[in-house]
Amino acid sequence: MKWLTLSLSLLASSSPSSSLLCQAFAPSSTLTVLSTKSTNSNNDNNNNSQQLYQSKNDYNVVFRPSPSTNSFDSLKLGTARVHRYSDPNSGLDGGDTEYIMWYHGRDPSLNEASKDLPPLSTGRIGRATSRNGLIWERDEVGSVDADMVGVSMGLNTDSWWGFDTAHVGLGQVLMPMVGPAIRSEGGVYIMYYMGGSFEETQIGLYLEDEKRARVPEDAMIKGMKLRIGAAISQDGVTWGRVEGDDPSGACVVPYDTTDTNVADVSLNGDIPEELYCGWPEVVVNPVDERDQKKAAKDKTRDNFFMYYSTMLKETKEKAIGYATSENGFAWTKQGIVLQPTPGTLDGAGCARCNVIKKATLDAEGFWKEDKNGWIMFYEGVSSEDGKHRILAAESDDLQSWRKIGLVLDVGESGEAWDAKGVGSPHVIRLDDGFFRMYYTGESESGETAIGVAKTLDLSSWVREQAEVTFAFE
Repeated sequence: MKWLTLSLSLLASSSPSSSLLCQAFAPSSTLTVLSTKSTNSNNDNNNNSQQLYQSKNDYNVVFRPSPSTNSFDSLKLGTARVHRYSDPNSGLDGGDTEYIMWYHGRDPSLNEASKDLPPLSTGRIGRATSRNGLIWERDEVGSVDADMVGVSMGLNTDSWWGFDTAHVGLGQVLMPMVGPAIRSEGGVYIMYYMGGSFEETQIGLYLEDEKRARVPEDAMIKGMKLRIGAAISQDGVTWGRVEGDDPSGACVVPYDTTDTNVADVSLNGDIPEELYCGWPEVVVNPVDERDQKKAAKDKTRDNFFMYYSTMLKETKEKAIGYATSENGFAWTKQGIVLQPTPGTLDGAGCARCNVIKKATLDAEGFWKEDKNGWIMFYEGVSSEDGKHRILAAESDDLQSWRKIGLVLDVGESGEAWDAKGVGSPHVIRLDDGFFRMYYTGESESGETAIGVAKTLDLSSWVREQAEVTFAFE
């Protein structure tokens, strides 16, 4: 169907939720990799090794789509979310450090024309582990409850009416019962994710006037009206969905007055209508030690803040909205916190963010957090070249945000693995005072991978070189 091909191409070029928009800094012009350290398997269905280096242009790639054609993530990758755990009694040598990555991936079957799904990297959610955060091993088994081998969170096959029956994508994984760096026995993971169903919507709804005129009025797409859900797990591998207030099972849905369930959407003030809600980033609002008892009794306190990517129905702007919650499951929409600024690197859209506390490492080797300082890394879409870059904004209260500007650009060379775009950032702290950013990158040919960058000051980011074994004759 020619109109569908045209419609999807227009959608991919106009929406930050369309292609895997991600990449980073320019590659070094001096690094030459002679050979790489990896483990190989002759079994195509059980190959969890990662080929990290192919040329001087991709030395900071740490994770690629699976080489197995039977894997759920053999086509695309996106939204890496990394937890770093360490034994508080092991010192700072990192000997007992463990990294866990959750991410979403897509296999070619979801791109079949008969499914009419948007050209995203979403599909199912997987998991990988590492000892240093650079060399990763896939979980090839996954959850026994998932609909596909190697998947941690799969499609909803139990509820045909569910919002997440066609494809799912990762937002954030939290473990609110413990600190950000120490895992305790009995801790419960909470995953926030988005999903799309086989519900049809008009493609024209997501296009600006000029592009909409080139698409038939009856052109439809499935799975584009994204909604947000939550799931819980005790081991980070097997997840149980938490039924939200929406009839579809979602906990956050687009505010749309044409939706018969719009009365069920909790709002605070005048909220613009939305076409989708996706890529949720959830932050735990910290409580001062002196106020913990008081906060525990306050049922009106905003203990959780969610930032999500959306498209505004009237203006077609890609923006970041936010909602708040007392318990992390029932949410109240509060409005839009970031919108495009015309003529800048986010002039065509703001999307996919990660929010962290500002912090510095003291002389004794402990992280000291800024009491009121927050920084948001987000994906900006340029109205000049259409490329996606990682930008930043800062806040003192998690509600009002001031844009800072560019922190991570696309690859300078057209041959760079991330020359087309960088995005979906996620930042963690390391023991040496550095911050590490995991981000998704896309090449000019459309291939995707996960890369890393480092900084000491949260503003001057450079690509981080992963482990290399050199060959000598």
